[in-house]
Amino acid sequence: MLYFNICIMIDFCFEDIDENSLPLTGIEDWVQKVIEKNNKQLGDITYIFCTDDYLLNINREYLQHDYYTDIITFNYCENDIISGDLFISIDTVIDNAKTFDVSFESEFRRVVIHGILHLIGFDDKTDIDQEEMTKQENISLDIFN
Repeated sequence: MLYFNICIMIDFCFEDIDENSLPLTGIEDWVQKVIEKNNKQLGDITYIFCTDDYLLNINREYLQHDYYTDIITFNYCENDIISGDLFISIDTVIDNAKTFDVSFESEFRRVVIHGILHLIGFDDKTDIDQEEMTKQENISLDIFN
């Protein structure tokens, strides 16, 4: 009989970002809880924390978009297994925290879970979708707290 050891994980990578400057404590458990709450299973999630310029290059190369953004999510989900690469610009998270008058930690968590919600199946292209996305972000943030 063959047994397969399936390795599921959440991994953090850093491109020109000091990993010690990010509030990562509790993120892995929280992400898993949000995925399970949505009746999905955790697969392989990689967060790549980077600068604006790094993410702009990803946006140009892979999406043919020429603008800054806070997150780009590459979806590798299969069935109900949530997997993907999530590129997050820490520069934009800092700017957005100032713009929305919230703490960096709060905005950081919102963006971290925003990408997961995309992988789960939530969208934000229309006003109605954006409302639902914001609602799901808030529900997810309550789970962290």
